[in-house]
Amino acid sequence: MKALYLLPLLFVPFLQRSDTLLQPDPVHRTDTVHRSDTLAWPSSFGIGRPATASEIAVLNTSIRPDGKGLPPGSGNAMAGKIIYAAKCAVCHGRTGTEGPYMQLVTKTNDSLSSRVKTIGNYWPYATTIFDYTRRAMPFNAPGSLSDNEVYSLTAFLLAANRVIDSQTVINSSNLAGIKMPARGRFVPDDRKGGPEVR
Repeated sequence: MKALYLLPLLFVPFLQRSDTLLQPDPVHRTDTVHRSDTLAWPSSFGIGRPATASEIAVLNTSIRPDGKGLPPGSGNAMAGKIIYAAKCAVCHGRTGTEGPYMQLVTKTNDSLSSRVKTIGNYWPYATTIFDYTRRAMPFNAPGSLSDNEVYSLTAFLLAANRVIDSQTVINSSNLAGIKMPARGRFVPDDRKGGPEVR
């Protein structure tokens, strides 16, 4: 009970100063007057060099939802199943439903409203599977998969989620055209009157 009596006393200093805490801090204002100390910085600090076009290209691997940025190559579910068993199953389970980490494949009785978010019931674009897999997987060696391996893994995951037929060969021409089951659940943020992120 003593702790209960002391509790209000601990907040007294904070409450007494609450009016000052809400006031703007003149030292940390962000207008140009208080940023003038950075204007005298040199345009270069004399270290490093500009990246070459080829160096930028190696790192510029972003894939847009419309497929822009997809590299040449192709893959199919049969080849992807073999790669998945060797490089993915240890984390995601033999069929992609077991885990121990992140369930990738929608179980037969799962629906779009399932609490378990998988590729089949949550991801809005098929190109995102390729993009994320290429840059971040496998967990112990991200970026180590060839483009053909990533296409094959993408095909396997799409087929396992019953989005495409298991015989479909995917490539840069048709991957963006695959409509994901949850595509319609994502809408553009068109809110106005506050911070707008586009």
